[in-house]
Amino acid sequence: MINKNAPLLPDEILNRVKKLSVALILDGVKKAKISIPMDGCMCAEMKPVGTTKLMAGTALTVETEEGDNLPINIAAYTRSLEGYVMVVDGKAYKDRPYIGDLFERACKAMGLSGIVVNGYSRDSEETKKLDFPVYSLGILPRGPVRKGEGNINTDIHCAGVDVKPGDLVVGDADGVCVIPREHIEVVLEKAEEKLEYEEKRVALIESYAEALKNGEALPELAPKEVIEIRERLEQFGK
Repeated sequence: MINKNAPLLPDEILNRVKKLSVALILDGVKKAKISIPMDGCMCAEMKPVGTTKLMAGTALTVETEEGDNLPINIAAYTRSLEGYVMVVDGKAYKDRPYIGDLFERACKAMGLSGIVVNGYSRDSEETKKLDFPVYSLGILPRGPVRKGEGNINTDIHCAGVDVKPGDLVVGDADGVCVIPREHIEVVLEKAEEKLEYEEKRVALIESYAEALKNGEALPELAPKEVIEIRERLEQFGK
């Protein structure tokens, strides 16, 4: 099945995302108490191949199998790519890669924001030179094949998470997360709250280091839960 692209996410959303990280966004999912597989976090094996700069965009999904990259090429050359992240469920196939640097170069030239492949890629040294976000499960130099049309812009399950066309896809040095479109606003709000907390926490730690250096009174660093336990232990002389 081949479907049209979902509408692009607004620039306002992407601009907010670019001030965050994958870890903060996943904290936002937890704080928002949203129940989705793995909180939207792809499996630990999904790693950046080249650049680790933040990748953010609207999901363009592809489903294929057994190293068949014809569906991936159909998705790339039959529609606008600008602002999208191509998310490919290759069923974690290990005997052939799905993409290499020539395909990645073309996608970058056409405005794609990045590629995530639940499978393998190749030409890793060339990928590292591209300054283009590519994520895969590993590297395999053998070539792909071209056999069938696959599915384009259908709901997929990729590297442990559900992905629908139009969802938010974010990647950085830590990995990749996918946030359902209907939950993006609340997740970003909670992630921004966590960012504000972390900035205050960093300032507190820095003030502690400065106070220790100067022989001044030390601010409290322990979390509230730890303080409560510590006080209880002190009460019983432990």
